[in-house]
Amino acid sequence: MNIENIIFDLGGVLIDWNPRYLYRKIFSSTEEMEYFLTHIATSEWNAEQDAGRSLQEGTAWLVKRFPEYEQAIRAYYDRWEEMLAGEIKGTVDIFYQLKAQSTYRLFALTNWSAETFLVAKQRFGFLQDFDGILVSGEEKIRKPFVEIYERLIQRFQLNPSKSLFIDDVPENIEGARKAGLQTILFVSPDLLAQQLKQLGILQR
Repeated sequence: MNIENIIFDLGGVLIDWNPRYLYRKIFSSTEEMEYFLTHIATSEWNAEQDAGRSLQEGTAWLVKRFPEYEQAIRAYYDRWEEMLAGEIKGTVDIFYQLKAQSTYRLFALTNWSAETFLVAKQRFGFLQDFDGILVSGEEKIRKPFVEIYERLIQRFQLNPSKSLFIDDVPENIEGARKAGLQTILFVSPDLLAQQLKQLGILQR
């Protein structure tokens, strides 16, 4: 692989974000929590905020549909920071190993609300060390739509065939491939390190 640029997803790859960290405190049973996250505050609903809808608008829309869940719905963004368990240390270590090699430009492409990303930037210092970050909520378009990858390529003048994209969601990987990027489906920090070493990207 003749790679010049490495692009990381953030949530699930470098940052441990999961709404269950919050909703285990709110619901008395796992069944209630899973019902809420599967049928009420769904990933599809959250994706609309990631695509640029304001938190206020998204919350109001959902409360109107499910008024009986108003308190739990409002907690989603009022207590959003409680969904962050912290950085995924193994992947952050890989990021800094790559940065120390001074061989690659390092970018992030994330599906993230523009409003909550401000909180993440304050909390995670390593976000200041990328060569560039593209946030879906700021761009009003999200993965896996090919337009966001093309925007990343244009914004940072990347050669897609020499750029490696790492994400934990298969649909996002497929979108990146359609845009001509090289890809790795993230499973764990240990496996990622092994894959990068096999490709000659990460020094042993």
